[in-house]
Amino acid sequence: MTKMESVKDEELKSILTPSLLTLWTSVIAKIDAAYDMEKVWDKGGKAAKYVLRFRRGGKTLVSLFPNESAIGLMVVYGKDERAKFEAQQANFSSRVVSEYQIAKTYHDGKWIIFQLPDEDVMNDLLMLLSIKRKPKK
Repeated sequence: MTKMESVKDEELKSILTPSLLTLWTSVIAKIDAAYDMEKVWDKGGKAAKYVLRFRRGGKTLVSLFPNESAIGLMVVYGKDERAKFEAQQANFSSRVVSEYQIAKTYHDGKWIIFQLPDEDVMNDLLMLLSIKRKPKK
């Protein structure tokens, strides 16, 4: 995969509806506020035209995929993170728990993938990320 410098605002505007562009900006701001991460753009492959990964120390915290109908989101949990999620799953919405349960487990972890059509799942997203890495204070 070729690393890309960034995706221009005009490109995002051509992919996302105005309401999804607002959501995209909000998601990025909330992740930036909670974590000091490098943002890496790549080609998205089958999932989307582009992917934005929040990385630190060679590990990806979350991957975001801008799409026409929703923002795709992927978090990969290892064994210990799966145990933490399962212990805390009562704190998550039924939608996120359902996505977790149907997520495939690969050799490198459980790939939790879902669509963010609106801000309803934002608190769940931040809780998912806090299991993977503690937010900054």
